[in-house]
Amino acid sequence: MTRSVRIALARPIRRLFDYHAPDQQNVVAGQRVRIPFGQQSAIGLVVDANAEAPEGITLKPILSVCENWPALPDETRALLSWASNYYQHPLGECLFTALPPALRKGRAAERPSHTQWQIVVEAPATLPANAVRQQALLEWLAEQSCARETSAITKAGFTRAQLNALAAKGLVTGTETTRQEPPAGDIATPPVLSQAQRSACEQLPAPESGFTASLLYGITGSGKTEVYLHYLRQHLAEDRQALVLVPEINLTPQTVKRFRHYFGGRIAVWHSALNDGERLDTWLRIREGHPVIVIGTRSAVLLPFTGLRTIVVDEEHDSSYKQGEGFRYSGRDLAVYRAHLNQCPIILGSATPSLESLHNATSGKYRLIRLEERAGNAVPPTIKLLDIRSRPLEGGMAAPTLQAIRDCLGNGQQALVFVNRRGFAPVMMCFDCGHMVECPRCDTRLTYHRKDRAMRCHHCDYQTAASDHCPACKSEAFKPVGQGTERTEEVLMQQFPDTPVIRVDRDSTQRKGSIQSILAAVNTGRPCILVGTQMLAKGHDFPKVTLVVAINADGGLFSVDFRAPEQLVQTLLQVSGRAGRGEVPGQVIIQTCHSDHPMLQQLASGHYLPLAEDLLAERSSGGFPPFRSMAILRAESATMEDSIGFLDQARQQINANQIDLWGPLPAIIARRADRYRAQLVLLCDSRARLNLALKTLCQQLDQQKRKGPLRWQIDVDPLETG
Repeated sequence: MTRSVRIALARPIRRLFDYHAPDQQNVVAGQRVRIPFGQQSAIGLVVDANAEAPEGITLKPILSVCENWPALPDETRALLSWASNYYQHPLGECLFTALPPALRKGRAAERPSHTQWQIVVEAPATLPANAVRQQALLEWLAEQSCARETSAITKAGFTRAQLNALAAKGLVTGTETTRQEPPAGDIATPPVLSQAQRSACEQLPAPESGFTASLLYGITGSGKTEVYLHYLRQHLAEDRQALVLVPEINLTPQTVKRFRHYFGGRIAVWHSALNDGERLDTWLRIREGHPVIVIGTRSAVLLPFTGLRTIVVDEEHDSSYKQGEGFRYSGRDLAVYRAHLNQCPIILGSATPSLESLHNATSGKYRLIRLEERAGNAVPPTIKLLDIRSRPLEGGMAAPTLQAIRDCLGNGQQALVFVNRRGFAPVMMCFDCGHMVECPRCDTRLTYHRKDRAMRCHHCDYQTAASDHCPACKSEAFKPVGQGTERTEEVLMQQFPDTPVIRVDRDSTQRKGSIQSILAAVNTGRPCILVGTQMLAKGHDFPKVTLVVAINADGGLFSVDFRAPEQLVQTLLQVSGRAGRGEVPGQVIIQTCHSDHPMLQQLASGHYLPLAEDLLAERSSGGFPPFRSMAILRAESATMEDSIGFLDQARQQINANQIDLWGPLPAIIARRADRYRAQLVLLCDSRARLNLALKTLCQQLDQQKRKGPLRWQIDVDPLETG
C-alpha cells in the first residue's frame, strides 16, 4: 500500500498536499522535506506521516528529507494547529512562522560558522606607508588577548576590505568556527526582596503544580522583575527551559542585562532585530534542549521548546503582543495556551492589566496576586490634572508646566515629556485658504518632519518634500498645526538652552544601538529632559526622573473604538509610573481640556483597579469583549464598492444564529495605500459558535472566484476595531 505523507507549505492556502514517501526514507511529523511543486521545488513541513492516500491519484515522491529529526516537536505543532484553527489562518503559514528565516529558505539546520582573526606573528611588516587603517587594524589585533570575530572587528571601526587585504598579504589569518555555548560568567545573587515582593513570590505556584495562570498586578516601580528573577532562581531546575516575553525590542537589552547578571550564559535572546545566523543559532540551542531562559518578543512563544517549565509575560496588557498582519495571533494568549499544553505555570505581569486578564482573574480562571508597594523607599507619584482651556501654550505646554520643568531641573533632577505623536506637527495648514496637505494614497493628512524637511504619511510611508508656500494658493501663511515630538523638542531646547533635550521616538531610534546610547545618557543622572512617545512609557527605570508631563491626554476620551478608554488609562498610568522611582517623590502633570471628565478624575487618584472595574462594567452593559467574543472580517480592494459588495455577500453566507453582525462599513481610514478598506464585525456569546461560523465562512470564501485584486482576512480578538 502506498503511504501518503501530508505536507504543509508556506502559502496562504487552506489545504495540505499529499506526497509519496519512498520506503527508504524515514519521514516523521514535524520534519522539513523538499518536494516538487509545480515546475519548481519547495520546502514543506510534514503534518501527517501516515495519511490515507487519495484514491485514483499517482502521488509525486518527496525529493529529500532535510533532517532526520523533526524541526517542530509535537507540543509546538499542537500549539500551532490550535492557533491555526482559533485565528482562522492557513496551517502552513502558521507552522513556518515558527521556523527561523534560514530554515524557511531551505538552509541546513546547522550552526552558522564564524571567522575568527588573529595576526601571524612571524609575518614581516610589509605594509606601505599609506595603509594607515590596515596598520591600525594590525595593532588592534595585537592588543587582543585572543582571536576576534569579524563582527567584533567591524564594531571596532574596521572593515572587511581591510581584513581581506591583510589576509592577502599573509599578515592575518582567519579560522572558521561555530559559536560555542556562551560562558556562564559571574552569576550574582538576586537582591533581597521587600516584604511585599516576598509575599507576592510566595503566592506564585511552583512548576510542580501543573498549569496555573497568575496575574501579577504590581504598580509601576513595585519590582515585578525582581519577583520574576527570584521565582526562576528558586523554582527552575538547571536542566529546564523558561520563556520571558517582553513587548518591545527596545526593552530587550535592559531586560537581558538584568537577567544575565543573575543567570549568566543561560540567557538567550529572540527578536526581529537579530540577523539570520543569530536566530538560527538560538533556535538550535532551544530545539536541542539546552537549559536556556529565553527573553524575547511576541514570536518567541512559537519557538520549539522541549523542556519548557515556566512562562512569564511582562507588561501583558501591551498591544505589541498582537500581530498586526498575516498570522494575527496574540503572543500573550498563545503563551497561556502553551502553558496549558506544557502543564506549567504562567505569570502575567502588569501595572495596568488588560480588561480581559482582569476579567479572567475576577472570574477565577486566573489567580490575582497584588503587589501594591513601590520597591525601596520610593512612593507612587502625585498626579495633577492641569486644565489648559483658555491658557496660552508654548509648544503645547502651559506656563505652569514649563515652570514645573524649570523647578525640576533646578533641583538637579530629570523630566520626561510625553507626546504621543512623532514628527514636528500632524498637519500643515494654510491660514489664508485653509488648505491642508493630504496623503495622495490614504484618507489622512501628511505629518510634517522639520528636521528632514519632509511630509510623511505614517500609514503608507509616502513621502514628499516640505514647502514653505501653500501648494494651493502659494501663500506664505502655510504653518504647522498641532504638536509632535520634534516640535516639543525644539521648544524645550529654546526654553532650556543649557539642558540636554533627548528625543525618543521611532525616528530617533532607527539606528542599531541608538536606544542603548540614549538610555546610557539618561542613566548618568545628569539633569536632562526626555521627550518621547509610548516608547518611553514601557518598563524603563529612570531613578532621576521626578517629573512627568503628558501634553495631550484627551485623545482617547471620545474615540469610536471601544478599547480607546482602556488604552488611554493604561498609557497615562504607565508613563506616570516613570516618575519618582528613586529617593525623590515624583510628580505628574496631565494637560487636558476636560479636567472634569470622570475617568480623568478617577485616574488622578493613581489607582488602576477601581477604574478598570468601571470600564469592565461599561463593556458588560454594551456587550463588548471580554463578555462576548469578537472577530472582524476585513476586505480591501481597488474600489470601496467592491469591498462593501464582498462583505455584503459574506454577510449573507454567515449562519447568523445568535451572532450579531455590524456592517459592512468603511474603516475609519477608508483608503490606505490606494486600497479601499471596509469591515464586518461579528459578536457572539459563544466562542465555539463563533469559531465554527468563521471556519465555515472561510471555506466558502476560499471557493469563490472574485474579479479584481480583492484581499480579505479574519481578525479574531481584534485590538483595533476601526
